[in-house]
Amino acid sequence: MSPRRNRPKTGGSFGSSFGGEDEGRRYGGFQSTETWRGEAWSVRHVAGASAVGKTYRCPGCDQEIASGVAHVVAWPEYGGVDDRRHWHKACWNAKDRRTTKVQRSRNAPRY
Repeated sequence: MSPRRNRPKTGGSFGSSFGGEDEGRRYGGFQSTETWRGEAWSVRHVAGASAVGKTYRCPGCDQEIASGVAHVVAWPEYGGVDDRRHWHKACWNAKDRRTTKVQRSRNAPRY
């Protein structure tokens, strides 16, 4: 019996479905486009192994996203690099159910 073959038979690479040049591997996650509040957003899911080195603050819950934690990076479709925001996956999925103002407890720090 021959060993199992894990490569696709079509000859295309994994990154070619993301726009070429192994973009999916370079950025460490799956990218898609979603509509939110009438605007198109680019959304990239970042794996925990790829999220090493920095700590981010989630705009949904105003808590830190520690280094090595899987999360979502979202930005407006026609926005620049400065418009990217790092969200917890649960916060991104619940963005429509949240109020417009983040509510903190009385003694919570404001960053």
